Amino acid sequence: MVQERVMEKLAILADAAKYDVSCSSSNSTRKNKGKGLGDASGNGICHAYTEDGRCVSLLKILLTNHCIFDCAYCVSRKSNDIKRAAFTVQEVVDLTIGFYRRNYIEGLFLSSGIFDNPDYTMERLVRIAKKLRLEENFNGYIHLKAIPGASAELLKEAGLYADRLSVNVEMPTEQSLKLLAPDKNHIDVIKPMEYLKNEIVGYKEEKKLNYKAPLFAPAGQSTQMVIGATKENDLEILGMANYFYEQMNMKRVYYSGYVPISYDNRLPAIGTPVPMIRENRLYQADWLIRFYGFNVNEIVGFNQPNLDLDIDPKLGWALRNLEQFPVDVNTADLQLILRIPGIGVSSAKKIVAARKFKKLKPEDLQKLGIAYSRSKYFLAFASPFQLQRDLTSIQIKDHILKMQNSKYKNDFSNQLALF
Repeated sequence: MVQERVMEKLAILADAAKYDVSCSSSNSTRKNKGKGLGDASGNGICHAYTEDGRCVSLLKILLTNHCIFDCAYCVSRKSNDIKRAAFTVQEVVDLTIGFYRRNYIEGLFLSSGIFDNPDYTMERLVRIAKKLRLEENFNGYIHLKAIPGASAELLKEAGLYADRLSVNVEMPTEQSLKLLAPDKNHIDVIKPMEYLKNEIVGYKEEKKLNYKAPLFAPAGQSTQMVIGATKENDLEILGMANYFYEQMNMKRVYYSGYVPISYDNRLPAIGTPVPMIRENRLYQADWLIRFYGFNVNEIVGFNQPNLDLDIDPKLGWALRNLEQFPVDVNTADLQLILRIPGIGVSSAKKIVAARKFKKLKPEDLQKLGIAYSRSKYFLAFASPFQLQRDLTSIQIKDHILKMQNSKYKNDFSNQLALF
């Protein structure tokens, strides 16, 4: 009977946790010592991806879906008529160890509604991580939700046991947060972010001086923004994300498309969820900011505040800046090569390394794994710019979209032929 009740809780609280997308297990350096359980050295029942592309499994649950707040966008808000449940501290510990021993998971992602007050909830999250580390000798990945309003002492203790901490900003602007979550404000979110940033930096410096110094949130901190519940444009969303990267040393900003869960006149109508492609474009733009040297105003601006859903943001920038092309990859610097559509970070580095030994030709680039059918419009050799210099950005976009549509159509036809 006890086991049945725990599994019932698991069904409820795992389902409620699916709306929090801010989980990833990249960059943790916690090592297994002796005969402990698990190893979070790069690894993290949801699937998350490390920065090197590996897929890891996490037990992703809420401690409880009871909540004192009434945020309109949240399925766990206090006014929502849903079945409620709450785990005990020991139940979460037992589930984590049980699933790990069965090889179902490699770590734990634990969030929660707010029970009574932030400290009361945060204390229980910390107790779970502490018991896993000290009593169960668990060295697998642990991601804890840092509760806004919780004391600095509890946040510090959480960082000593968790690999990553996240404080969700939820709405991109203060105005939207006040509209949909009147009991919350951005200051309460920014304050713990700043505290965690300073602690992470401090412990890293201490580690340099004393290798025996403890780890503190070695995988850093992340946050999440709900998009589409209010009318912020992509310029506002990416501007906020850029602030977190520059000012809070954030590892990741996650974008969660609003999913209509019940009627509220402050929210978009039921049946109008945010298109997945918008999430995808935001992540692509985020990637350009973090790894390709783009700034927000190059990707979106006051004249074009939203990303083009038809094409990726890197191609969009190139089409708006045709005067920068064509580019000769045999002489251009790495930063300019990174801006050529169809060439990723890894491929750009391979190009710079390979051109030391020979003058690169189109067939060489194809061997290096670039998307030549896309990049050829922006390259100096054998490109349409040489053959037909009057190609406009609209014509190039049309060529690329037709090529993509033809590829998808052919792929689909090939799949049908298998049946």
